[in-house]
Amino acid sequence: MSINQAKYINDLKVKFNYYAPISEQSWKLIESLIEFQSVKKGELLLRNGQIAKEIHFVCKGALRAFITDKEGNSYNKNIFLEGDLAGSTASLIQQTPSYFEIEALEDSILININYKKYRELIFENEDLKNFYIAYLERNWVIEKEQREISIVMENATERYLDLLSKHPDISERIALLHIASHLGITPTQLSRIRKTLEKDL
Repeated sequence: MSINQAKYINDLKVKFNYYAPISEQSWKLIESLIEFQSVKKGELLLRNGQIAKEIHFVCKGALRAFITDKEGNSYNKNIFLEGDLAGSTASLIQQTPSYFEIEALEDSILININYKKYRELIFENEDLKNFYIAYLERNWVIEKEQREISIVMENATERYLDLLSKHPDISERIALLHIASHLGITPTQLSRIRKTLEKDL
């Protein structure tokens, strides 16, 4: 195992423990499911209509989950950066075709975890079950609600500044059209916001 791989596995371990304490015994079980994957910018990890099989942990790089309408316009649901867990959650849980696609926005290194095997471990280990519940509550209840509130209550500038506070270099790494879609605005609107902020500096 390379030094980088050991670091990335430790990053994943830290991620798990952030939500709930994981015993060494349970962690060894998780480690047994880990597979590394390198993907190139523009490569699709999941296609529309495909059933999701894996959870992806972003070791390095960036991904986006997006949906494309009948006219061919795409809308970003999420952008995932280093330290994020990515996947089509509904497709994984229900084992139904995904409405979303997942694409690499940069050359990326991922840790993939087979969801079916991971789910078996959840039911056999209380600490992993606690992690799973805490993760779903945080990401799919609390943060989802906060995002919905911000779209209604905050203006686009505030949403952009909030994104920058979490990921200061995002505009240097990811095309503005993807950031704009993530914020629910047009690229032109985002360009105006950026110009206004630059003047204020």
